Amino acid sequence: MKARSVLVVVHESLVPPSDISGLSEQKIDEFRTERDVIEGLRALGHQVEVLGLLDSLSPLRRALTERKPDVVFNLLEEFNGIVTYDQHVVAYLELMRQPYTGCNPRGLLLSRDKPLAKKLLAYHRIPSPRFMVLRKGARFRLPRELAYPLIVKSATEDASLGIAQASVVSDPVHLKERMEFIHSQIGTDALVEEFIDGRELYVGVMGNDRLSTLPPWELHFGSMGDTPGAATHPIATRKVKWDRGYQTRHGITRGAATDLPKAVLERLQRAAKRTYRTLGLSGYARMDFRLRADGEVFLLEANANPCLAADDDFARSADSAGLDYLALLTRILALGVGYQAEWRTGYR
Repeated sequence: MKARSVLVVVHESLVPPSDISGLSEQKIDEFRTERDVIEGLRALGHQVEVLGLLDSLSPLRRALTERKPDVVFNLLEEFNGIVTYDQHVVAYLELMRQPYTGCNPRGLLLSRDKPLAKKLLAYHRIPSPRFMVLRKGARFRLPRELAYPLIVKSATEDASLGIAQASVVSDPVHLKERMEFIHSQIGTDALVEEFIDGRELYVGVMGNDRLSTLPPWELHFGSMGDTPGAATHPIATRKVKWDRGYQTRHGITRGAATDLPKAVLERLQRAAKRTYRTLGLSGYARMDFRLRADGEVFLLEANANPCLAADDDFARSADSAGLDYLALLTRILALGVGYQAEWRTGYR
């Protein structure tokens, strides 16, 4: 790809400092994705500028009109503190007829609304855990058609926000307690799903019209859940995902899922692509699955614009398929530049 002018849009608090000497790994983790992408794009020879956004689109408008970038590399995961508002920033880019990387507004809308996404998946017969939604402010009602154990999570938040060991419940009392926690502390509706015990697998998907999948990646829970009857469930809590000390203590690792039977691998790839198309995603995404002991595959959720840190699952999976980090960024840029948004197709 020829050198381009790239505007990297990030959250205002995640603009990487020019000098990281003296900073702890934990502190660097906060902006590692942003730093990796920016340094990678510069290594590729692109002219890179960084814009931090918080709660106003005025800086973005000025940057687009004054700098006229060839493409915006979108790394926003929220806007004004609301995770579902990133779709509006992308919609604004489309209104400005500005090419950008990652998912389109409709795909972000559908994938961020987990109950709506699950209804679409059910209509298209894509296996996913049975569920119900406990609305904030509504009267509590028991999920009589669901079998315990259940897992309670936010209906819209991502990055495992609100997910802890207490999220897995086995009776109505603990279900009500966790629902109230989601309502009061996270501030969203509560999504209640049947808990699927099994292996946790991630499948990356890339493309706009023609799709390709990356090799399945697995989250190994180490010692979590090894003791029968223990209160430690093998689930991807925030500590499991982000706390390096916790990962070390429990032997939690990530790596290629190399022992999957061919039939299971094909089911994962097929379900990942069908989900991507069903939700109208574009650019790149990661599909989170549970593989039950009997070989059944269940889609947990679709993550549009997943983490792009060089040492995270998506990039490592791509590297295992022969697409190193710089090649991955080049591919994502090309998909953004080539995405046929409606302003390009002349749709009326």
